[in-house]
Amino acid sequence: MNDWPDRRTGDRSERYGRGSASPQPEGARSMPHIQRRPAQPRTPQRPQVPPQSQGYDDRYQDGGYQDGGYGNSPEPGYDSGYNTGQVYGSGSGGSGGRGGGGRRGGDGGYVQGRPAPDWRRRIKLGALTLVVVVLAVSISTYFWADSKLKREVDLSKVIERPESGDGTNYLIVGSDSREGMSAEEKKRLRTGSAEGKRTDSMMILHDGSNGPTLISLPRDSNVEIPTFVGSESGKKFQGTGRQVKLNAAYAEDGPELLVRTVEFNTGLHIDHYVEIGFGGFAKIVDAIGGVEMDIPKAFKDKKSGADFQAGKQTLNGEQSLAFVRTRYAFAGSDLDRTKNQQKFLAALASQTATPSTIINPFKLYPTMGAGLDTLIVDKDMSLWALGNMFFAMKGVTGGEGTSMNMPISGSIGGNLVWDKAKVKQLVEQLNNDEKVTVKGN
Repeated sequence: MNDWPDRRTGDRSERYGRGSASPQPEGARSMPHIQRRPAQPRTPQRPQVPPQSQGYDDRYQDGGYQDGGYGNSPEPGYDSGYNTGQVYGSGSGGSGGRGGGGRRGGDGGYVQGRPAPDWRRRIKLGALTLVVVVLAVSISTYFWADSKLKREVDLSKVIERPESGDGTNYLIVGSDSREGMSAEEKKRLRTGSAEGKRTDSMMILHDGSNGPTLISLPRDSNVEIPTFVGSESGKKFQGTGRQVKLNAAYAEDGPELLVRTVEFNTGLHIDHYVEIGFGGFAKIVDAIGGVEMDIPKAFKDKKSGADFQAGKQTLNGEQSLAFVRTRYAFAGSDLDRTKNQQKFLAALASQTATPSTIINPFKLYPTMGAGLDTLIVDKDMSLWALGNMFFAMKGVTGGEGTSMNMPISGSIGGNLVWDKAKVKQLVEQLNNDEKVTVKGN
């Protein structure tokens, strides 16, 4: 029997290697080559992606194609390489983009695209962010503005004060203070260079439920200086019945004595004091781009520098200061000047409190800065109270309020004498927050 594979012959004695029966080395011989049939690789066909119009085909299961397509199912355990977890785009558009926002995966399959943005949520988030920003800006603006107020007037030093009535009463004073002004500014604004400061205008603004009432107090008004306590010395000065012009009270002992004198001669309680100087007044006007005024009659005054034609015109800071200071060009002198002052201040407030100024930071902050830098107020004045005063002033020209001069009965020694009966009636109406029916000059 032949022990060798097919096509091999010879006996065992002829074998190569150890145990050969031949004493001589065996010569080289070629080894037979055994041929084997090569294995056929299994290359299953990758299934075709269903057309978009047909959507998902449930014949793809477990990596194979059932009910046709492959022919024979793959052997158990065989990995076809087809990802059974592929997700097709939703909607009638099938996979890939138009309907479902799908995209082709790295292995050729399709995966679901990111969902459509939630615009309602984004709008809510944007609105919340805007509210937070506006709140932060408002709070920072409040503290910035509050820090600039000069609370220098102490009304607690005013003695023997009348009782408070309904509503709020502001004493608004325009002084000829030249503080912070350069020599060039003094020359341009024609303010002169006198030391100290005096009052150029004084007004009482009553803010109540029946609308605001603006009452001018001519600086030449004849008043009595009452007993008072010095604002600096703390010493008590007994009243002697001395009769002076109203602006003399301010010149003698400042705002505290002026408040004391106004309260004594009117019987009206003053809640807040506000004062602005020449320089600050002009800067506010320039910051808002000027104030439009309708001047009924042309006038000129060398002392104030006024030179105006009749008609509507926009006044800058220098022109505005000349307008409110002029009195020698009018027959009524100080009484006519106070009327112009009322008209101008109401126009200033009306044109400042507009959306174009309030929502424009490039206009709002310069305006606030110019005003707050030069305002002197009482120690209890808040920004809220100051804002109320500002809008009450605006209401005077809006048809909601009344403007008038203090009722005058005559004059003595060049001083204007108040009509005591009318003043008493006026104060009663203000204290009771009633509609003012008293007529001034």
